[in-house]
Amino acid sequence: MLIELKNIIKNYENGDVVTKVLRGINLSVDEGEFVAIMGPSGSGKSTLMHTIGFLDRPTSGEYLFDGENTEGFNDDELARIRNDRIGFVFQSFNLLPRTSVLDNVILPLLYSGSKTNYESRAKKALEAVGLGERLHFMSNQISGGQKQRVAIARALVCDPKVIFADEPTGNLDSKSGHIVMNILEKLNNEGRTIILVTHDKQVALHANRIVTISDGEIISDVLVPESDRVHSKEIEEDLDI
Repeated sequence: MLIELKNIIKNYENGDVVTKVLRGINLSVDEGEFVAIMGPSGSGKSTLMHTIGFLDRPTSGEYLFDGENTEGFNDDELARIRNDRIGFVFQSFNLLPRTSVLDNVILPLLYSGSKTNYESRAKKALEAVGLGERLHFMSNQISGGQKQRVAIARALVCDPKVIFADEPTGNLDSKSGHIVMNILEKLNNEGRTIILVTHDKQVALHANRIVTISDGEIISDVLVPESDRVHSKEIEEDLDI
């Protein structure tokens, strides 16, 4: 079991006001799954992803990651997990402006303290998303769809166990969104665990499992029948933009 949440509760406090966001979440994800988390705005789906991805700590409950109980992990240990074993893709790309595509992808390797060849690993990750010819473009010189592909390459470069994607198509046109989802599906087919947060049912249908959350509680957790899944075409057909 890669991820196991047991009765996870997340509250936010502002003076005497307590806002209950996650209300006893129980969730397990096996290595190699492609899971979509759906729910309306304010349902707690992004808070759930941030908790699973160690961007936020739960108020209470037990979280096991790759068999380890994370409750006692200090900030440095959590940062190491985030950098070495988890990759993040966000709706807003979060690239460094006026910095080359290659250098944006190299950045996580610098934080990791890895002594391996940064440039060759970054190039390999960019080639995997069809941007091998854009290495020295500045991040503000490429399209939104290409920026998101750079973000995926950056998430891949440290060879993580799981990639979290928070509304990865939200700022993209339909063709660019299709390409991004094709890449995520391809990575899953290669054995990578993908956890996707989305409000778009068509995007969620790329996954093989959909978890729906409402008011901080899981209200359904279903496998997607093969006949209902949205399958990508050969990825090479779509990487020529």
